[in-house]
Amino acid sequence: MQPIIIVLIILVVLVFIALIKTIQVIPQASAAIVERFGRYTRTLNAGLNIVVPFIDSIRNRIDLREQVVPFPPQPVITQDNLVVNIDTVIYYQVTDARAATYEVASYIQAIEQLTVTTLRNIIGGMDLERTLTSREEINAALRGVLDEATGKWGIRVNRVELKAIEPPTSIQDSMEKQMRADRDKRAAILTAEGIRQSQILTAEGEKQSAILRAEGEAKAAALRAEGEAQAIRTVFESIHAGDADQKLLAYQYLQMLPKIAEGDANKLWIVPSEIGDALKGLSGAMGNMAGLGPLGGNGGGVKSAAPTGTERREQPTID
Repeated sequence: MQPIIIVLIILVVLVFIALIKTIQVIPQASAAIVERFGRYTRTLNAGLNIVVPFIDSIRNRIDLREQVVPFPPQPVITQDNLVVNIDTVIYYQVTDARAATYEVASYIQAIEQLTVTTLRNIIGGMDLERTLTSREEINAALRGVLDEATGKWGIRVNRVELKAIEPPTSIQDSMEKQMRADRDKRAAILTAEGIRQSQILTAEGEKQSAILRAEGEAKAAALRAEGEAQAIRTVFESIHAGDADQKLLAYQYLQMLPKIAEGDANKLWIVPSEIGDALKGLSGAMGNMAGLGPLGGNGGGVKSAAPTGTERREQPTID
């Protein structure tokens, strides 16, 4: 009975192993390559799949999701004979599991070597300055070459990024000095421009202030002159309204002359024609007063006789 039990146990184990090999569960976004006696049969997609045990075998399981592969720095010589180290990152996706398995031995290694050779061809036609400032151009050229070459491998290159471009240490020092000099130059230019703008605004403010000050002084002088003219006009109107004779008019005019001369804007004096006659009469009166003798005892007054003419006029008494 024991050999029969052992055989039954062996049969159960074989059936269990056969079931395991028959049922294949493929995860989502994955694929499996099935070979029968070493020859490609079919590709298993995601889900539950049935294969023939001990006849069909799983050759390879491939992830169909987008993959990110960073490559180590690669030394590349530029057009001006400078060695730069470039780090690259490749974003790719397997679109055909059969081609990725049978068309190339290792598509990761193939993509890496193709990236290195393509970078050397592209960077070799650029100088260092253009290499540092043309990342988008390098990315586009590299992606176009990789996408064309990897298409027959069942690989689609979605993006190519240059992670870092490191020039030699001496070149980095020179670039830092140049950038520092450029920043200092821009700072000096901005400072000078600010000082210039400040001086312009200050000069404009002083100009406006001088203009406003001159206008104020002119208006004040005009108002003072107008006030003085109004005062003189009022005095003359009062004198004419009182019907003053020529002597009083001349006397009032002589009193007003110093006040007229006080104004800074008075450059020209207008003397009325009647003033000449009044001054002549005043001078005649002063001459008559000078011809009088000393005061006597005639009641404190002296009467003078007219010098000539038929009509006689009595002169006023001088106290």
